[in-house]
Amino acid sequence: MKVGYKAVAGTALLAMALTACAGGGDGGEKPEAASSQAAQEQAATLPGSTTNPVAYDQVADGGSVKLALSQWQTQWNYNQVNGTNASTDDLIEPLMPLVSIANDKAEVVNNPDYVTEWKMELTGGKQTVTYKIHDKAAWSDGTPITYKDFQAQWKALNGENKKYQVSSTDGYDRVESVEKGATDKDVVVTFAKNYPDWKGMFSPLYPASTNETPEEFNKGWVDKLPVTAGPFKVESMDQTTKTATLVRDDKWWGQKAKLDKVIFRGIEDTAKLNAFANGELDAVEIPGNAADLKRAKEVPNADIRKAAAPNWRHFTVNGSAEFLKDKSVRQAIQLGINREVITQSDLKDMDWPIQTLNNHVYMNTHKGYVDNSGELGKYNPEKAKQLLDAAGWKLEGEYRKKDGKELSLRFIVPSSLETAKQEAELSQAMLKEVGVKIVVEPVPVDKLFDDFIIPGNFDIAPFSWLGTPFPNTSLPQIYKTPESAENYGSNFPRIGTPELDKLIDQAAGEMDPAKAIELGNAADKLIWDEVHTIPMYQRPDIYATKKTLANYGAFGFADKNWTTVGYTK
Repeated sequence: MKVGYKAVAGTALLAMALTACAGGGDGGEKPEAASSQAAQEQAATLPGSTTNPVAYDQVADGGSVKLALSQWQTQWNYNQVNGTNASTDDLIEPLMPLVSIANDKAEVVNNPDYVTEWKMELTGGKQTVTYKIHDKAAWSDGTPITYKDFQAQWKALNGENKKYQVSSTDGYDRVESVEKGATDKDVVVTFAKNYPDWKGMFSPLYPASTNETPEEFNKGWVDKLPVTAGPFKVESMDQTTKTATLVRDDKWWGQKAKLDKVIFRGIEDTAKLNAFANGELDAVEIPGNAADLKRAKEVPNADIRKAAAPNWRHFTVNGSAEFLKDKSVRQAIQLGINREVITQSDLKDMDWPIQTLNNHVYMNTHKGYVDNSGELGKYNPEKAKQLLDAAGWKLEGEYRKKDGKELSLRFIVPSSLETAKQEAELSQAMLKEVGVKIVVEPVPVDKLFDDFIIPGNFDIAPFSWLGTPFPNTSLPQIYKTPESAENYGSNFPRIGTPELDKLIDQAAGEMDPAKAIELGNAADKLIWDEVHTIPMYQRPDIYATKKTLANYGAFGFADKNWTTVGYTK
């Protein structure tokens, strides 16, 4: 499932429930070294992207593509805490400016449709970035895109005004000023503290009008997209059918889009494959369900496209919840869950490397990857029992109690996804062995974040983070100690430490790539110790598409070029 939490400057994304094909609560056996080696070799052969690349002049002019959103959003401001979501991202990509674009090797350059030139300079240790905005770049209401848009977005996202409900201040909180250069189309960004991932900032860019007041920022994009600036524009938004219809924008100054229309519809994951098989969708993500993958392969004229991507499956552990404030209890929970069993059951028959992920920052296929899990990454129910005993949770019958209260935790799962429930039940059986009661609580998919994860109304919640070419950028957003109970960015567990915060700041500001990776891994070791998040595995990026669909599919690290998406002639 892909319901969406995406990491900013890239941001992070909630995703998928998988086929947990039962396995019992005994934890199972660890994979043999030979199978682990085979998984590593398989991972090394994963393509960077698979999109059926076709030259622009060989793509037919016209036609429409019908796609699914995993949930129908109410908030379409991607930078607002409720909008930093995969569904928002999917919809705004053809509509809103991306200052930077990445290829499937995670190489990032300026997007010439919006910024014709950019330059970063270090003078006396002071970092300055200059942007040259495309002369013709303008918002759909006719207002030119200028330095004022960059300036207003910086002021909204830098964290100084707490009324702006932002998902992340990363990068923007290091900026000293955003000023006009030689003309209104020239932007000069001066940093107070160095920021190596500056290329990820201002993507997406929203108009100054969105960012001028907290009221407009928080509510101005609810149930609407008032202003756009892309190859497509909004023709209609139907709240009843949960359908957004985009059409080519004749005011677009860049390369003309090949498609006439892009139609997005909110469809529950359980219904997506049927919609694809029936021709209601032209492409669909196969998030981790072997039965769906098998069926997709049987759909006539379907093409299966997969790629390595910076996306990973995990369990978020709510450190602000009553019974999980104690780190030793969180550590016991991690030790009592056999990650290999869950990984094996989730990825069985997915034609994907079956290996656990032992890093919160770098994926198995990333050059910075190091196994930092230590003893906490190993399934050890006996150690879990010892930790719980020491914390005062004594076994009374099947479950443990302390001060008259039973150690019972709520495991939140999307209600429409039976496979998510099965995954939770695996954990339930495992943790019962150490005396921890897990109550599996199904909740509506479209309420999962707004009503449960964001307000902290859960104990354990499984979802996926979708990463970016800037792995260190997610560190402050997700792992830095929240400023307050109301202002925690995307740190849904609401926990952190001064030592970790210091390493995060160092990693986020280190200009030497090798040293930045060292710092990222040092931070990761502390994240493991806190049991902020329990990593499972690098998430499959697999799509089923019509064979004739060109320049679309499993993109990996790469950004989409919506002007080239279409059908072969």
